[in-house]
Amino acid sequence: MRNSILVASALATVLSLSATAGAQAGDNEKCYGIAKAGKNDCQTVTHSCAGTSTTDAAGDSWIYVPKGTCEKVVGGSLEPKA
Repeated sequence: MRNSILVASALATVLSLSATAGAQAGDNEKCYGIAKAGKNDCQTVTHSCAGTSTTDAAGDSWIYVPKGTCEKVVGGSLEPKA
């Protein structure tokens, strides 16, 4: 009984995470060059995972923003900056 509860719990976690990630990407766009240090959403060439950027507004660091708003933000770009 305990193993089946553990398996069901793990499966529910995986399904909820994949649904959240899909919804986040579907309604949003990656916006480069506006993330604060330590607030980036994913890995880049210079760091290995989310939350590890070391400088504000790094050109290769991105965060999700609502679609259509990135290019309205000063410094925002839909493509990574060199």
